[in-house]
Amino acid sequence: MTIHSAIMLAAGIGIPILAALNAALGRTIGSPAVAASVLFVVAFLTALIVALATNPQAIGKVAAAPKHLFLGGVLIAFYVLTITWIAPIIGVGNAVFFVLIGQMIAAAAIDHFGLFGANVTPLSATRASGIAVMAIGVFLTQKV
Repeated sequence: MTIHSAIMLAAGIGIPILAALNAALGRTIGSPAVAASVLFVVAFLTALIVALATNPQAIGKVAAAPKHLFLGGVLIAFYVLTITWIAPIIGVGNAVFFVLIGQMIAAAAIDHFGLFGANVTPLSATRASGIAVMAIGVFLTQKV
């Protein structure tokens, strides 16, 4: 396993932990939206500290970036708001199950068509079968 794989594995481990923590915060304070807002403030400060420590000159290039690239912020807000709201209702495992299925479908489409500058990786029958097996595996982990 490469360092990049290990980092992404850690990020994957963090997703359900994030969902559980933020859902609990939302229940505790009585507002999933406020809990998500707190998460974003903490995330912003963390990312800003890392940015300033690693590449502060890049901040000056933000204004010149294509504006459609900022839609990623809308998508992460949508994810955090929905996982914070829905995880307490259907459970963290079930919520993350649907997130994973959505991620596999979107990732396959992005790779197949080379969207957003991604390397083109055609969706072959073998790859589609692998995604289906992964989806079935994720589904089976949620069966009680």
